[in-house]
Amino acid sequence: MHRTQWSRGFGTRGFGASICLSPADLILAQALRFDLAMEHLQSFVEQFTYLGVFLVLLAGSLGLPIPEEMAVLAAGVMSHEGLIAPWPALLVCVLGVLSGDIVLYWTGRNGGERVVNWRAVRFLLTPAREQRLKKAFRRHAIKTIVTARHVMGFRAAAFLTAGIARVPFWKFLLADGGAALAAVPFAFGLAYFFTDHIKAIYDNVHRVERWLALGVLGLAAAAVIIIVKRRDRVVVDELGESAKGRQSMRRDLKAPGHS
Repeated sequence: MHRTQWSRGFGTRGFGASICLSPADLILAQALRFDLAMEHLQSFVEQFTYLGVFLVLLAGSLGLPIPEEMAVLAAGVMSHEGLIAPWPALLVCVLGVLSGDIVLYWTGRNGGERVVNWRAVRFLLTPAREQRLKKAFRRHAIKTIVTARHVMGFRAAAFLTAGIARVPFWKFLLADGGAALAAVPFAFGLAYFFTDHIKAIYDNVHRVERWLALGVLGLAAAAVIIIVKRRDRVVVDELGESAKGRQSMRRDLKAPGHS
């Protein structure tokens, strides 16, 4: 149902200039785009199973806008459904996550400052961010690596800079591997043991999004009403003060001293 509405409302041309969308429509459109992307991701993983899980995690670790948590959750759900074996799937998830991180580290370490001049790299790693990361690695290398491991979008830039900053590989692997060994099995286990709950939550996503959209619209309407009332009150007060001023001038003119 949602997919049909998407194709009719937008088609292959994207958002046309003649289409006017309300804020609620925009929120729902973004949710539909995310749902479609997740469906394609899940179908790819289901088709290629272990290789699909590894490739998706590798691509996400290298900086592509693919949430690696979604691939880990998909692997856990597929294991619960009996499509793949749990322990090999978990091992593939860990290897896929760490492989991309190690590639980024050695790319930065061997390429050095030449790598950051690439346009794709500068999109993720701006000069200001590079300097902040280098300073953070000099002060707290392990803490910075562990933090970056759990932040999508920041992860690729941080691990590339770790190589450029010459953070010892053993320290990088220890911090990154420890964080991955804690986070990946946790997400995988949640998906594996609570697959039915995840499906129920997914079925109610669109209902929650509609309520959120209505709530946003309600808050916006309330804000507009408050602003209009305050502006009207200010205008009324100004008119009242000007009227009082004119009455005072008239009384002064009628006074005996001005006759």
